[in-house]
Amino acid sequence: MPNLFSNTKDAFLLKSDSELFRAKFLFNIINNRFLVKFGAYVANLTLKLKLPVKPIIKATVYNHFCGGEDEKQCELTIQNMFKHNVYSVLDFSTEDFNNESDFDLCYEKKISLIEYSKSKKEIPFTVFKPTCIGKASIFEKISLNNKLSENEKESWSKIKKRFHGICKKAKDNNVKILIDAEEFFVQKAIDELALEMMIKYNKKQVIVYNTVQMYRHDRMRYLKKLILDYPEVLFGFKLVRGAYMEKERSRALKYNYKSPICKDKLTTDKNFDTAIDFVFKNLNQINFICGSHNELSTLKILDLMSYYNIDVNDDRVWFGQLFGMSDNISFNLAKSSYNVFKILPFGPVKNLIPYLIRRAQENSSVKGQSGRELNLIQKEIKRRKLKKS
Repeated sequence: MPNLFSNTKDAFLLKSDSELFRAKFLFNIINNRFLVKFGAYVANLTLKLKLPVKPIIKATVYNHFCGGEDEKQCELTIQNMFKHNVYSVLDFSTEDFNNESDFDLCYEKKISLIEYSKSKKEIPFTVFKPTCIGKASIFEKISLNNKLSENEKESWSKIKKRFHGICKKAKDNNVKILIDAEEFFVQKAIDELALEMMIKYNKKQVIVYNTVQMYRHDRMRYLKKLILDYPEVLFGFKLVRGAYMEKERSRALKYNYKSPICKDKLTTDKNFDTAIDFVFKNLNQINFICGSHNELSTLKILDLMSYYNIDVNDDRVWFGQLFGMSDNISFNLAKSSYNVFKILPFGPVKNLIPYLIRRAQENSSVKGQSGRELNLIQKEIKRRKLKKS
């Protein structure tokens, strides 16, 4: 299928002309690393100074990458995508939580999202970020095997209770749950909790999925060890390349430890492809999601599905992309009846600024990503102009 992802007509069928021009404007900016850094600085500064910039942010980057301020505002987007066989995963993407009352609030929001999703076939998964339901410092201490104070022990107990509460709610309502990956210094604790959840709740089917960042050079050892040590457990994995590459390298340098990240993108790509091969050899025990915006990796999976005689809509294999990115992959896969979802972030504009800044920085730092998006957008604009002429 050499031209599967070059079909821009289907890729952007939900985008109006004005939305395409907005996307072109945004990715022109994202393609310039200086402008991204400067824009992030200005956005943070204006928020601190409480300047009235929210309408500008909402009309541009927010509306491109987010579904709305609440579930209700997301519904039209969810329905429009589902008409074209693209599912949605609602992500309450507020990241600035620092105390127990905030964590309880986020926990209750995740529980309500499972309740909201249970009767909606267009929303097969929900997702949560571990540090939205507990302090990063606690995850770090557990990851380092450091001793906890009495207060910290109580906080850790609450974190575990919230993990179990979310996963049990998901299992009871037959809604699959994705546990987000985070930075290296907290990930060991997350992995241990995710394993506990998968052992407990993935009985007859996979409900709980852990996210595996393949830009880490130790992740193949992690996957192989789980399969070897727990042959009776059903695993769910979302394979991604990773979202914190520059931060990880900087932190390793700052604190003088070996970087957990592969030396370059080529090594990361090889690691990702090795993981895909491993997953397909163990599909009797693994359900997985390809969380990638990489066309070559996606095509590799399609080839393996054909090789292993796996139906295009087999529930063990899903593809997931972020809303506002790689529509050429999502909508063209969906047109061919593969299982595809979009992660659809939502929440108040102010609260999603950190998420939006991170999206822009990731696009800018991944070689060629923003350029590919821009080229596809320009190709579709040109196609529409020719059609009208």
